[in-house]
Amino acid sequence: MDDKKAENIQILKMSGVMVETDYFVICSCTSFPQMQAVAQSVLDEMEKLNVPLKQQEGRSNNNWMLLDYGDMVVHIFMEAEREYYNLEKLWADAERIPFSDHE
Repeated sequence: MDDKKAENIQILKMSGVMVETDYFVICSCTSFPQMQAVAQSVLDEMEKLNVPLKQQEGRSNNNWMLLDYGDMVVHIFMEAEREYYNLEKLWADAERIPFSDHE
């Protein structure tokens, strides 16, 4: 994600807050081609780790893409769409994990 210039990368620990997944990874992009590049980067890295993709949404959506890996869901937003949905506020009870810890 970071290598494709995704912005404002946030990790939310959802365990204890949501049953369906343990982590949300949220990032912003400034263009649809950038969103596609970030999504492809995540898909490639997870494939290398043999982590199967359970569901993918928004591949043709210009505003929000979602990659569901079961224990982790990756949300790739255009900036305005991210502000509108504001998942960080919606899931304010979730623990924030600094992205720099995972670089």
